[in-house]
Amino acid sequence: MTSTTVESRLFEPALLGALRLPNRLVMAPMTRNRATTDGVPQPIMATYYAQRATAGLIIAEASTPNAVGQTYPNITAIHTDAHVAGWRRVTDAVRAEGGRMFLQLQHGGRVGHPDNSGLTPIAPSPIPLPETIYTPAGHQDAVVPREMTIDEIHSTVADFAAAARGAIDAGFEGVEVHAANGYLLHQFLARGTNQRTDAYGGPVAHRIRFTVEVVQAVADAIGPERVGVRIAPGLTVNGMEEGDTEEIYPALITALADTGLAYLHVVFADPDQPLFQEIRTAWPSTLIANPVLGWRKPLPADGGKHEAERLLAAGADLISLGRSFLANPDLVERLRIGAPINQVRDQGLMYTGGAAGYTDYPTLAPTPADDSVRVPEGATV
Repeated sequence: MTSTTVESRLFEPALLGALRLPNRLVMAPMTRNRATTDGVPQPIMATYYAQRATAGLIIAEASTPNAVGQTYPNITAIHTDAHVAGWRRVTDAVRAEGGRMFLQLQHGGRVGHPDNSGLTPIAPSPIPLPETIYTPAGHQDAVVPREMTIDEIHSTVADFAAAARGAIDAGFEGVEVHAANGYLLHQFLARGTNQRTDAYGGPVAHRIRFTVEVVQAVADAIGPERVGVRIAPGLTVNGMEEGDTEEIYPALITALADTGLAYLHVVFADPDQPLFQEIRTAWPSTLIANPVLGWRKPLPADGGKHEAERLLAAGADLISLGRSFLANPDLVERLRIGAPINQVRDQGLMYTGGAAGYTDYPTLAPTPADDSVRVPEGATV
């Protein structure tokens, strides 16, 4: 009896609007604190992203659209000429290796500290982050954020649009608006962090307003086909309590469905959950799904391939992986041939600022005799 190897759909080409992707694997945005203190990408970041250019799409790490939006030390930004120039060096390096990049736009809201940004954080309501936040002086208690005025809401919307134009100037194919993980847009969506009584708070229709306005302004600035949105239904990171998850996201997707956006990116997507199926049915264009691989647990031996294929079977178009790409610059090839997966090393190395745990993960190399592969001496597998 003979067996037939079925090629995974993960390695099929795909279209993202007019952008042609060589495979369906997306490198998820991951904050790694390798920028200068004022948010300019450093040269090592060009090396890091270029190493991973075989991904169908790279979504670069969160970048703040204004100074008050900064979360942690050494986070990238995209609101000055220096930021644009720094990112241009990164996109040039990735393009030279045949890759494609979007940039994630993220405002921290209450997830920030004066020691990081020089400013008091702003948020929908004056409710502090219920945990410490990392600063140059170590972990400190979070401060009470200022409640945003209507004028500040409008100016922040404009800052997102300006940041999107800066991203295009920096050579990105498009941007992802971050409305997840407990940052500013997510804070407006959730009842636990949004206790406003004006047009931006209260019922779901009001709480989604800020996110819709940001996305629309960004789409108007650079074209909707260059814009994606990231959501994380039910995620409780950074002290989030949505309260009415099952109502928030159908309403948000209905409001965004006809805008012609490039994609919707669902974090920690579970194909067995009814809400995921509802989102897939309602969303008219590309859906990127990020599988649940275990929070702070070792990577699965297959790097997430099985869970990725489950999501494709459930209707996702593209699959985003984070730590798997961090630890495996050649992840696409490893998954394609079933090679061993590097595990993520010491979690602390993710944020140290140097090459260790960032650009020094080993790749596979062909043997001189044939097309098989070997793991370099000293590799972590």
